[in-house]
Amino acid sequence: MRRITTASLALTLAATGALTGAAATLAQDGSDLKIGLVTDVGTINDRNFNQFSWQGTQAGAEAIGAPEPQYTISQASADIAPNIQAFVDQAYDIIVTVGNAASDDTLAAAEANPDIWFVGVDQAPPDGVENYIGLQWREQEAGYLAGVVAESVSETGHVAAVGGTYVIPAVVNYIEGYANGAKSVNPDATVVVAYVSEAADSTAFADPAGGTTFTQQLLAQDPDIDVVFQVAGLTGNGVLQAACDAGIWAIGVDVDQYVSAPETAQCTITSAEKKLENSVNSAIVSIANGTPSVGKNVLGIDTQDVGLAPFHEFEDLISDETRAAIAAAEAGLADGSLQACEQDETTGYCVQTLP
Repeated sequence: MRRITTASLALTLAATGALTGAAATLAQDGSDLKIGLVTDVGTINDRNFNQFSWQGTQAGAEAIGAPEPQYTISQASADIAPNIQAFVDQAYDIIVTVGNAASDDTLAAAEANPDIWFVGVDQAPPDGVENYIGLQWREQEAGYLAGVVAESVSETGHVAAVGGTYVIPAVVNYIEGYANGAKSVNPDATVVVAYVSEAADSTAFADPAGGTTFTQQLLAQDPDIDVVFQVAGLTGNGVLQAACDAGIWAIGVDVDQYVSAPETAQCTITSAEKKLENSVNSAIVSIANGTPSVGKNVLGIDTQDVGLAPFHEFEDLISDETRAAIAAAEAGLADGSLQACEQDETTGYCVQTLP
């Protein structure tokens, strides 16, 4: 796997428990649980974590017959704690918080309010907090499937991945899985990996124009690249745009970006997806059913919480051979006979397994 960093581009652009993948049937006609959601920094309709976590919250409330849930928007990280406290003060029963940045505030609130349930999206609570469900994902599994697709549709054998930064395990894990999936199709594949920033900053995740420029430079260095996978948030939307502008294929991340980023739908053949709506829905239903899995829940193919988004208009691009390879990989990942990467249990990072 060939790696390109910002320096080499000469460019600076400044587990334990598991929830079921399908919500269980609630053994009651309705619920009076009050449910609230605190967003990550941004908007409720961000077409990403906030929006799909909110949709999962709504679905969970509907599934258990609870009143319509409410949300509060965090304009800045400093808003998260008071937004959580506002729901606490209003005697909410379940509070969903979105994003890793909310981890410390959610933990503090959970420890201070043992009678309230907390669901943390992209969070890993410590052991011993019995009212806090953390949802994380094996991103490498979705990345692996994306790599199978990428190398299968590539005409040159050169595929790429652009990550926001390598300091976040989820980003690296998506990309390591992608590389391994591509190599499973073609051991001689060239997988080019580039990270936009050395920090988890706005350059890495909130700069679409910068993502476009970065990817254009990447493609200029290797004109044979004909598929690009983005793992860079809003910066990655610029990656998708650069791929479309270059007339090559793109693969989205986290949500179905054919739907969430319609401006680049014409070249986004699929996305490596976290099933956010399903995961949050299931967590809420498990609380109502009295079967919550507290602590860190690492969700994957086996729980139907990661996978590929639909191919939409590109169904004909995916051959029967590729579909068979995807199905075999899904089965292997689900039963444990296939590992998308070798993962360091201490750091959570996939380790590089390719030459």
